[in-house]
Amino acid sequence: MMIILKKTILIAVAAFMLSCSATGGKTQTSASVSGETSASQLLFSGDSAMRQVTLQCDYGPRVPGTPAHKACGDYLESTLRRYCDEVVLQRPTLTTFDGTRLEALNLVGVINPKAERRILLVAHWDCRPWADSDPDPAKVNEPVMGANDGASGTAVLLELARVFHAQKPEIGIDLLLTDVEDWGAEDNEDSWALGTQYWVANMHRADYKPLFGILLDMVGAKDATFHREAYSDMYAPSVVDEVWRIAAEQGYSRFFVEGIGGGATDDHVCINKGGIPCIDIIDMRSSSTGFYPGWHTTHDTVDQLDTAPLEAVGRTLEALIRDY
Repeated sequence: MMIILKKTILIAVAAFMLSCSATGGKTQTSASVSGETSASQLLFSGDSAMRQVTLQCDYGPRVPGTPAHKACGDYLESTLRRYCDEVVLQRPTLTTFDGTRLEALNLVGVINPKAERRILLVAHWDCRPWADSDPDPAKVNEPVMGANDGASGTAVLLELARVFHAQKPEIGIDLLLTDVEDWGAEDNEDSWALGTQYWVANMHRADYKPLFGILLDMVGAKDATFHREAYSDMYAPSVVDEVWRIAAEQGYSRFFVEGIGGGATDDHVCINKGGIPCIDIIDMRSSSTGFYPGWHTTHDTVDQLDTAPLEAVGRTLEALIRDY
């Protein structure tokens, strides 16, 4: 049975396995890990990541087509240029489900551009234009601040850029910040992740084939937990295994819990369809929306976040990348 919620599909595990078999779902490209990085070697700071959340939200809701969106986009570009070896900008004009034409901005921060072995890290940085899940009917047309849904994943990637600038990894890293992810309609799965759909069709490198990708979405809530997202477990189970194993080794099992949760219609779905195995680290809940209470409401604000989950995610990814 399939229960369709906004941006979410909750499916039984058996149904996912049957779907994977029926559609010939892609699997993760194998890659060996060279060793184990101890916690004392890690540089990622949850406090620094939280500052990056706040800096984004200080611009206001980053809704495409607004001055706040333009100003924050400029800030993201300057930050990536400070820490990355190369920065690639994509400025497509995208048409949303309601016919709105938006000047979008995807940003790619490239670290170790000459390295053949690469890992893709992804987050969306835009905000939803309407708080359509807000409990107050008078606020449903207000924009969402997106502290968790947008800024948290972006903040982790910016902090990783700083960390890898200070101490380069051996492998190549591509930090993809995508736009127009959240201008979607409940009854139209293809209306979400428009910036990522564009990137999949127009990748920043010809014949781009990273070992795998990892998407971060809503990784900063105070009580966040990350189950194995169902599409991730279908397309790239060995990547999920590796991330959850390293999280446990680093002492973060209270955040990275075992068991398959729901399936999110998120950026990683079109990345997987584009031939790159990609997982989603996402905070999903057993609730009416499937997500944390502030999702798509005016309550998705910085005060609802905490440094601990940001640090758990960031240090887990830093350890993973340093082991390659």
